[in-house]
Amino acid sequence: MRAVWISGLTALALLAGFFWYLAPLDPGALALQFAFTPRMFGQIVHFWSPADLARYRIHLPVDVALLLAYGLFGYLYATRADVFAARAPAFRHVLAWLLPVAACLDALENALHWWLTEVPRFGVAPLYALSGGASSLKWLLILGFGLLSVYALYRADD
Repeated sequence: MRAVWISGLTALALLAGFFWYLAPLDPGALALQFAFTPRMFGQIVHFWSPADLARYRIHLPVDVALLLAYGLFGYLYATRADVFAARAPAFRHVLAWLLPVAACLDALENALHWWLTEVPRFGVAPLYALSGGASSLKWLLILGFGLLSVYALYRADD
């Protein structure tokens, strides 16, 4: 369980650090994650100063540490925590892969944001949609992990 704690606390610390580091961005970085079109994406980025855009871009490579930490945490928590031992193997298997798959989608989103924020990009509308879709699915998987975990904790005595 030590690895579960280390990966979870690492993810939590990195997440807190990113909230602090990206807090000056207005609109926030979360808004950019749900920009499905070049227009929506551009409207957000054009509110940012060059320093704000640089701040956002600087966080992207470091965000890899966060997605590795939360992906690892999700897998380890689902496969090692006693609370899931009574759950069906299919439940544990699905739970184990929700956060690692979310982390892969996060990596795709980060790569696209890195490229899309480098210079104005026109004629690549499908990539903006892919970025927004990857982000949306990532957040749904994270929510699913949380809900299934709460369900398992609630039903732990059954």
